[in-house]
Amino acid sequence: MLPSAYPASYYAASANENCVRPSLQGEMASDICVIGAGFTGLSSALHLAESGFEVTVLEADRIGFGASGRNGGQIVNGFSRDIDFIEKHYGKTTADAMGGMAFEGANIIRRIVDQYAINCDLKPGGIFAACNAKQMRELEGQQRLWESYGHTQLQLLSADDLRAYVDSDRYRGGLLDHSGGHFHPLNLTLGEADAIESLGGSIFEASPVVRIEAGKTVKVHTESGSVSAQFVVVAGNAYQTGLLPQQERKSMPCGTQIITTEPLPADVAQALLPHDHCVEDCNYLLDYYRLSADRRLIYGGGVNYGAREPESIESLIVPKMLKTFPHLKGVKVDYAWTGNFLLTLMRLPQFGRIGDDVYYAQGYSGHGLTSTHLAGKVISEAIRGQAQRFDVFAGLPQYPFPGGRLLRVPYTALGAWYYDLRDRLGI
Repeated sequence: MLPSAYPASYYAASANENCVRPSLQGEMASDICVIGAGFTGLSSALHLAESGFEVTVLEADRIGFGASGRNGGQIVNGFSRDIDFIEKHYGKTTADAMGGMAFEGANIIRRIVDQYAINCDLKPGGIFAACNAKQMRELEGQQRLWESYGHTQLQLLSADDLRAYVDSDRYRGGLLDHSGGHFHPLNLTLGEADAIESLGGSIFEASPVVRIEAGKTVKVHTESGSVSAQFVVVAGNAYQTGLLPQQERKSMPCGTQIITTEPLPADVAQALLPHDHCVEDCNYLLDYYRLSADRRLIYGGGVNYGAREPESIESLIVPKMLKTFPHLKGVKVDYAWTGNFLLTLMRLPQFGRIGDDVYYAQGYSGHGLTSTHLAGKVISEAIRGQAQRFDVFAGLPQYPFPGGRLLRVPYTALGAWYYDLRDRLGI
């Protein structure tokens, strides 16, 4: 089977490498078999390989083919639901445990980049931008909440302060997270894959898994081969179909869209984001943007529930960009693409085991870059017999969407319309 070509994104066009790894042929054995070469799978495989396990990764398409290689590339701490929400719904013990892990993913990313010298244009600093007074009050509360869990790298910005960081009149203020940042996500996936191979791991592309067979050891089957392993990690997220049907009923693929402009003149780029931080606003259907290493504006936003392809990505995103930066009118868009993330009903990730030897993690609900790297670390801990942190996530209830597969898209879109209206009205 031949691997798919990467989507025609800016990331694919500026990737450090484009070598194709072979597909799995024949039978082999490994300590660990990881299904999926996105950030969850790669982080799991890398942490396990660092612990001395023999690791084999099976990828249906290419390394970083899904959300991991197509996203906005922003390091955003925390989860899609904040710690106060977790405490309200699941209790203080769970909130304290998850709060203790909420800021770890960014450190894992930086450790991997530094240790393996991965060239992925990693830059520090991320801003949450408030579009109205209500959102500004919420950012003030977020700062207090995060600082109560030991995260002290936060700086509240007034509207005037924020103009020194973002050349836009759109915002009432913001919260600067000095431990946030941004990077080239596809190049990070490729660098993590190289790191796994440097530790003796094997990675096969164009090797979609068709069946997982339980037994004394678990046997993972592709169309042209199999891997027998002591443990299996299922990490397909929004691009996984058929392997774990019970889990797939509890999540929904959603599409988000991104454009990338032509390279901007140096003075325009410098004026746009003078400190080269990334930005996301505080709306429910949020906008997010940053500069690339070659001074392009990467701008994303919007959600298509059910992961339907929009007719025109530019017609959806360019008006958002011009609302934020009207002075960019006429700037050429060189790339436009979409990619899928996985939404859960409670917007919290779903971790779990099937039997004693199959682990899964999915459903980061738009906050995947840091959470996936954390997931890989806690999965590796659990496989090594230290499951306390994994079990915090695995203990969260996992609910199906109301109405099942047929109605989950319209129900969720209706809810999104409601919250979008609240954002517009500032209530």
